[in-house]
Amino acid sequence: MAVFIINDVNKLGSVPVGNSNPVRIMGIINTSPESFYKKSIASGRQLASVAKQMDEQGADFVDVGGMSTAPYLSTMVSEKIESKRVTDAIKIIKKVSNLPISVDTCRATVAKEALKEGAEILNDISGLKYDKAMLDIVSRYQPSLVLCAHSKKPVQGNNIAKTKDLLRESLALAKSAGVSTKNIVLDPAIGFFRRSGNGPFFTKINSDWVERDLLILQNLRMLKSVQPLLVSVSNKSFIGKLLKKEDPSDRLFGSLAAEVIAVLNGADIIRTHNVKETKQAVFLAQKFLRKSKKGL
Repeated sequence: MAVFIINDVNKLGSVPVGNSNPVRIMGIINTSPESFYKKSIASGRQLASVAKQMDEQGADFVDVGGMSTAPYLSTMVSEKIESKRVTDAIKIIKKVSNLPISVDTCRATVAKEALKEGAEILNDISGLKYDKAMLDIVSRYQPSLVLCAHSKKPVQGNNIAKTKDLLRESLALAKSAGVSTKNIVLDPAIGFFRRSGNGPFFTKINSDWVERDLLILQNLRMLKSVQPLLVSVSNKSFIGKLLKKEDPSDRLFGSLAAEVIAVLNGADIIRTHNVKETKQAVFLAQKFLRKSKKGL
């Protein structure tokens, strides 16, 4: 008698995520000179070295961006420039590493070129809401997805409830494009809910944005569904605000602390600039979690 095994495992690219799997690490590589964290910017031979190093340090994926989307910066570039930066980077990375490649973009033309070049994952901080053509690209190429909470209109009220609603909206869009829920990861968009901004990639709120980010980090389990959660706090503004560290390069220790808190509160993937340090911090956090569960 034939035995049929149903694949019921969440995956991001080829990597199993969530449930009993280890917390995964997504390394950030920016090819955009305008990015807020200058140490993450790489190109050419340097990019190859960074990608290889992240692989050796234990990253499970690399996330390549060709345009900064920091809400407080004016960083828009043409789709042609963003696309060239991203595709050039993908070609280089594929020569030195077998890590699954994620492309960090909200624009359909860029996503299409990156997926054609071999990216397996689309990380859309607008949750498929910025570019109407993105659904066609997603439907055609069927990448794994990281979907951020995002609204084009201002949101008010309970930040936890609103974040859940926005993530549900993006999940419904992905399903309408035929993407399996087993290949979708959700991101509560820490750093992208603001009172004001200089670009189109933030969600406008009237409440204090630092308090919002802290609330989300504290209550990740309230956002959990069958979809795994990705959390990206590395060197972000709320850490700088709390620690009075204006230069993102001075936020390593705060970043690691926030990442550990994220893991303890239910994060399944940590997206970070600091792969080596984050890998160690996450390892210890998971050890603590396992010990705590055994003791209950």
